[in-house]
Amino acid sequence: MSKNSLSAAIVGNLAQQEAENPQPVPEQTQPRSYPKKKGGAKKSKSRQTVLVGGHFPPAVLKQLRIIAAEEETTNQALLEEALNLLFVKKGRGKIEGI
Repeated sequence: MSKNSLSAAIVGNLAQQEAENPQPVPEQTQPRSYPKKKGGAKKSKSRQTVLVGGHFPPAVLKQLRIIAAEEETTNQALLEEALNLLFVKKGRGKIEGI
């Protein structure tokens, strides 16, 4: 049997199976519409926080991670400390709980 006749036999067999066992046609449904997202920070139900960030050279992240590891703390805690130092320096006062 040649390659073409084998292909024809397979295609013919598939067509016969489809004719004997037709698949149900799915109902036409309207595409699901999702509400548009509003701008701004995503708010969690469990805590009310927002992302404050910036783009820096990779060396900044490396240095931050090294300090965090040396002090056995997190990047988050170091950033909180840094922001509070900035607020105090600029006369805005420390923010508790950040």
